[in-house]
Amino acid sequence: MRFTYDPRYNIAYIRFQEKPVEVETIQISDELVVDIAPDGTVYGIELLNANEQLRREAGGKLVVINEA
Repeated sequence: MRFTYDPRYNIAYIRFQEKPVEVETIQISDELVVDIAPDGTVYGIELLNANEQLRREAGGKLVVINEA
């Protein structure tokens, strides 16, 4: 599993497996997109407005510790 975060656009991506040849992208909501591999497993999840979705408590925010 790999977690990446782009602070410029406030987008996080959680990848669960190596990228297959092709994925099907399903938009769950305005802020959540899921990529499905050809075998039906979840390849990854994209979180738009990541700070809001990943905060633990009021006033919390996503902090970048090690940018790639």
